[in-house]
Amino acid sequence: MGYLSGVTLLWAFSFSLIGVYLAGQVDSYFAVLMRIVLAGLVFLPFLRPRQVRPAFAAQLMLVGACQLGIMYCFFYQSFLFLSVPEVLLFTVFTPLYVTLIYDALKRQFSAWYLVTAAMAVLGAVVIRYATVNPDFLVGFLVVQGANLCFAIGQVGYKYLIEKEQTPLPQHAVFGWFYLGALVVGVLAFALLGNSDKLPATPTQWGVLIYLGTIASGLGYFFWNKGATQVNSGALAVMNNALIPAGIVVNVLIWNRDADLLPLLSGGILILAALWFNQTWVKSHVEAQRSAAQRSAAQR
Repeated sequence: MGYLSGVTLLWAFSFSLIGVYLAGQVDSYFAVLMRIVLAGLVFLPFLRPRQVRPAFAAQLMLVGACQLGIMYCFFYQSFLFLSVPEVLLFTVFTPLYVTLIYDALKRQFSAWYLVTAAMAVLGAVVIRYATVNPDFLVGFLVVQGANLCFAIGQVGYKYLIEKEQTPLPQHAVFGWFYLGALVVGVLAFALLGNSDKLPATPTQWGVLIYLGTIASGLGYFFWNKGATQVNSGALAVMNNALIPAGIVVNVLIWNRDADLLPLLSGGILILAALWFNQTWVKSHVEAQRSAAQRSAAQR
């Protein structure tokens, strides 16, 4: 849990840095590409290509392409439609996706998870009920695309590392993760980027360098390493520890005049959905499945 907790504190500033200094000012696809390039440079020196099975390297690249490359393309676009606190709150669905993906791998499903999702959607409506517009709805869906990619990547990395019996430490193979993300970043900027909106100030370049080397370079490595050391339930919960930390940072430093009443009301509903999922739904579903397994074993 130490790795996950440390990265949570590190990432608490990332949302606001993107929303304040980059969103709408710097081309989002260039920001994604630069962040991936800088993060990759941190770990490429540790790569040992001859000591890694090609299939394992390709799988790590696929994980990186999804969790970092495609996710960032969704993530950076969301700031064009939503405020920083809204982006943070709508990441609440990630633990649900983590759980559903694990269940899908085990070929299991429970309708109770849909109840949790419905509660969280209600919280999202409360936040912007008075001003719901197409941009808000698009932003909400874009964040869900990012959430899904982030969840798929975490589950995929955890599964691969647990399955692959490699003698190499994780930092010696993590460069493949960034190479996969780099493929997505290059294609996205080449096809969709705007070269007229490159960083124009030292502050913007400084933010990009920090986000690339520290938040992405070190952050994703330690987050994914931490994911391999905890169970899926703990991983799901830690995905949402970032929400209160990020909102506190944003409101205290950059967004002091925010209308907190709808934000708090909707946030309480969303967090209640998380609490309901973690304390009742998961235990109820696990009890049902255990009973079904015992019944099947007695036949």
